[in-house]
Amino acid sequence: MNVAAFRHFYEYHFAENRQLLEQYVAQLSDEQFIQEVAYSLGSVRNQLVHLMSVDETWFSGLRGVEFPEPLDPNAFADREALRKYWAGVEAMMREYLANLQDADLQTKPLDGEDENLIVWQVLLQVVNHGTDHRAQVLRMCHDFGIKTSSQDYIFYVYANPSA
Repeated sequence: MNVAAFRHFYEYHFAENRQLLEQYVAQLSDEQFIQEVAYSLGSVRNQLVHLMSVDETWFSGLRGVEFPEPLDPNAFADREALRKYWAGVEAMMREYLANLQDADLQTKPLDGEDENLIVWQVLLQVVNHGTDHRAQVLRMCHDFGIKTSSQDYIFYVYANPSA
């Protein structure tokens, strides 16, 4: 394992997050965006806030800063507020990844119940968690009548051969 591989995999994560917001969630009405559904965490907004909150939390731990409180979906009245906050989370993640060295992948930077996790395990967890929740949002968008597509990693590779 090396940092370059993780940076590549995070480009996929960031691209899929953006596609989800710009191609599918953008088609929802304001009512659909916050509509409670009896699936997973509730509304599309709740799913997206959870996804970016978890990204922010794991990367806070990796950076050695205090874990933030989980984000409140109600603090994001619309998609623009969510998009703006998420851009900041992505920028923080990119900064961490830009400074990460291969040797760091084998370190154990976390405390408490996560003290035995190695950096590379956390990095894989974050992307895997994102894939899970993006799939849930895609299903919700589909249920609202929006045509969705696959988020399979291999399709990202086909579309980005030099990435």
